[in-house]
Amino acid sequence: MRYVSTRGRAPEQSFSEILLSGLAVDGGLYVPASYPRIGAAELDAWRSLSYADLASAVIGKFADDITPDELSALTGATYTAGNFANARADSRAGDITPLRWLGPGLGLLELSNGPTLAFKDLAMQLLGALFQRVLEQRGERLNVLGATSGDTGSAAEYAMRGRDRINVFMLSPNGRMSAFQRAQMYSLADPNIFNVALDGVFDDCQDIVKSVAGDLEFKQRFSVGSVNSINWGRVVAQVVYYFKGYLAATQSSEQKVSFAVPSGNFGNILSGWVAKQMGLPIERLVLATNENDVLDEFFRTGRYRVRSSTETHATSSPSMDISKASNFERFIFDLIDRDTELLRELWWEVDTRGQFHVGGTPIWPLIGASGLISGRSTHSDRIRTIRTTFERYGVIVDPHTADGIKVALAHIDRDVPMICLETALPAKFPETIIEALGREPERPAAYAGLETRPQRFERLPADAEAVKSFIACHVS
Repeated sequence: MRYVSTRGRAPEQSFSEILLSGLAVDGGLYVPASYPRIGAAELDAWRSLSYADLASAVIGKFADDITPDELSALTGATYTAGNFANARADSRAGDITPLRWLGPGLGLLELSNGPTLAFKDLAMQLLGALFQRVLEQRGERLNVLGATSGDTGSAAEYAMRGRDRINVFMLSPNGRMSAFQRAQMYSLADPNIFNVALDGVFDDCQDIVKSVAGDLEFKQRFSVGSVNSINWGRVVAQVVYYFKGYLAATQSSEQKVSFAVPSGNFGNILSGWVAKQMGLPIERLVLATNENDVLDEFFRTGRYRVRSSTETHATSSPSMDISKASNFERFIFDLIDRDTELLRELWWEVDTRGQFHVGGTPIWPLIGASGLISGRSTHSDRIRTIRTTFERYGVIVDPHTADGIKVALAHIDRDVPMICLETALPAKFPETIIEALGREPERPAAYAGLETRPQRFERLPADAEAVKSFIACHVS
């Protein structure tokens, strides 16, 4: 399996080579040269596999430079009942991603049983192990630079904390996360974890990560890598739970399902797109945005219009407060039949004009044929959805998952099951749950008094040079 850049001007590389690199040298994102295909017989043979074994089988299609035995050992050590399935009182021991049926044809895939109570643990925990493996083989160290709108940061830090070859520098938008999310990150005292609160929004943080990655001399001198969803290892690890959700919802590979996915940076739903390209029988992928509806506008009109920092709303589903979706480039690359010249033209328009518009062009029908549809949810929508989901099904969901359920219900088909992907446990967003239900959500005992713990972080301006200076001063 070889990997190519969406911009078409970077050398092909292997899985292990792109794992640590983040952006390609031409500024593009790495994708497989072609997607592996899974037939009906192989898919049905996977029905009896544990989550760890399924992860090894799926990821092995993309990481053929890691031996099957070694990959199996890594997934087996990662996806355990000790790491997952302990976050909620009614969790099913050993079931890493249980499927809960809320009603006929409407399911909730529980993805938040990991150590930081968010779906991103499923990829990050494995990514930490994969990073360590490659670094030990090479005798190298890595300085991970990431940006978070809420959950990526804590998931990355908990996966990388204490690893002797890795430092983590995590950028977050100052004052734009929930109190729980801030405390979960900033209270970590591990010497290899560095939290940086930037004066800006998530997109500013993300732009700085890309700017630093584009400074090849600095990147190489300080061995800078990425854990954001621009990292292909993140994307492919998330593909696994689409297969797991499908297998849990069906009895044979003749059946189809749809998935509803809360989305900000397009990484989670991109993993579903990849699963569909592999042959997983997905009818539709339903993308849900909050008030920051750049992606919903695109799928409705064909216009991809990036918002400025001042136009990016601070909402009650803060992990989706994103107005420039990095992984969207990978989807468009596939949609236009991997035409690298056209891709560069479209992103030149984004960089110079802040938008591109493909409505009325030959690309527009391809969007309709992709199987991706979208919808938007507001604060009042998510409050209402949290309340009605609890009243009807006895389940409390977090505000991002509520966005997904709200949009899913607008597109549900009685003949095709709709599986909503859970984003996080409601314990991470108590203020919104109190507003919706008049009560605080339960939280795992390990997080009792989290917000009162000492916090350690550095506040910096949203400036790439300031971030580079900070990294240079703290690299050991």
